Amino acid sequence: MNIKNILTVVMTFVMGFALQSCSDDDNNGSATSITVSKDGDVVDELVFNMQANSTIIGVDADGDWTAQSSDDSWLTLSNHAGYADTLNTTYTKVSVTKNEGATRQGTITIASGGLTKVINVTQKGNETDEGDPFEDAFTFVKNLRVGYNLGNTLEANPDINTATWIDFSKGTEAWETAWGQPVTTQEIIDDIAAKGFNIIRVPVTWYPHMDADGNVDAAWMDRVQQVVDMVLSTGCYCVINVMHDSGAKDAARLDDAGWLRADMESYATSSVRFKKLWQQIATRFKDYDQKLLFEAFNEILNSQYSWTAPIAGSTDYEAIRLLEQDFVDVVRATGGNNEWRNLVITTYAATTSQDAIDELAVPNDVHANHLVCSLHTYDPYNFCNDNGEWNIKVFDSSCEQEIDNLTLRVDKRFAQLGIPYFYGEFGAIDTGKDMNERVKYAAYMAKKMTSYGTTGLWWMGLYDRQTRQWTEPDIVNQLMSAFPAK
Repeated sequence: MNIKNILTVVMTFVMGFALQSCSDDDNNGSATSITVSKDGDVVDELVFNMQANSTIIGVDADGDWTAQSSDDSWLTLSNHAGYADTLNTTYTKVSVTKNEGATRQGTITIASGGLTKVINVTQKGNETDEGDPFEDAFTFVKNLRVGYNLGNTLEANPDINTATWIDFSKGTEAWETAWGQPVTTQEIIDDIAAKGFNIIRVPVTWYPHMDADGNVDAAWMDRVQQVVDMVLSTGCYCVINVMHDSGAKDAARLDDAGWLRADMESYATSSVRFKKLWQQIATRFKDYDQKLLFEAFNEILNSQYSWTAPIAGSTDYEAIRLLEQDFVDVVRATGGNNEWRNLVITTYAATTSQDAIDELAVPNDVHANHLVCSLHTYDPYNFCNDNGEWNIKVFDSSCEQEIDNLTLRVDKRFAQLGIPYFYGEFGAIDTGKDMNERVKYAAYMAKKMTSYGTTGLWWMGLYDRQTRQWTEPDIVNQLMSAFPAK
């Protein structure tokens, strides 16, 4: 290339750069459009629960912009200005302080030249009723560290017609030990609490202990109460529920497993039985304090016992909404501390799938802020579980991305619903996977949960209740280091 051509190229480049700079300067401070987004979705409003919280919003503008809060005493921004960028989104963090009063509203105004974009901000308040003696559901979740499920114990439900190896004449002990766990003792519960777990879920299956009229056997109710008392004596929170009365049922079974279904055709009948069951449970425990929570049911499925959530609009979701309203109404009607107790609802199959969380509705309640949702996640499924040829053996970036997507959609939905949530079951429960990989999972799940201000309850394992030895200390230590002590 000769000198003349070289000079032509250089001059062309310089002129082009100058023109581009002038163009950018012309746009500075005079945007032709302003778009605000959160998690990739365009937004016109932000909704926060009562707790101190924050979120990141993106500003897409082709001019330099400024941002202003309507009330810096509770609604603050990390950046009050940004620059023109047609290729990239610029960001500011929106933060709110804890709201002890009534629901409050404010605005964020983003301006560039003569153009403005106003984002409405609502923060729910601590609108508990006068004289409310219990902590609200948001405070309950905030007070949790990490939890443990006392699985394969009071929820064991072998088919009495085929489980010939079990001596059912031993009464409650036969049922409690049917799935390989020892009779629960105070020492076992003490070990779990001493390790740092501060909430213990005690799943309970009821139907084998109910007569034809729906009356719960007194000995079984007494045993449930004994285990609840063990948990509460440690200072831990305790959750009891209705377990395998709902959920899956093998086609060969002739007993009442899975009698409680997300099914409008059977709702009229099952509702009567369901309400009578909760009336008895709630009456037994109505004088217990706020450390005891009731969970409506576990992993409820439809009449096909499908683990895949129905499509949006299915009447199966209507059955769940009606049953959870029944649950709240019956418990509240028993009086005592049940008027204020924090109650736990869940989605179809307790899943985090988009349709299931979108179809969840919050029951009407006599008092505000005493409902919380529990969800279950064993995701990525092929890592957390043994799924044969589909097994994922390494917890890698694709596993992290799946968890990112899950936790994001859950948090977005519950911000819309205005109630807190926690993960009532989670865990890398396939012990055949490498321990180092399972620890990576535990660390990443803890990171995501804490980033969203929530926590989870590991599904049993970790500890041998026969020998009272911690068999998976690496996972336990990771959980305890990741979740701050309360």
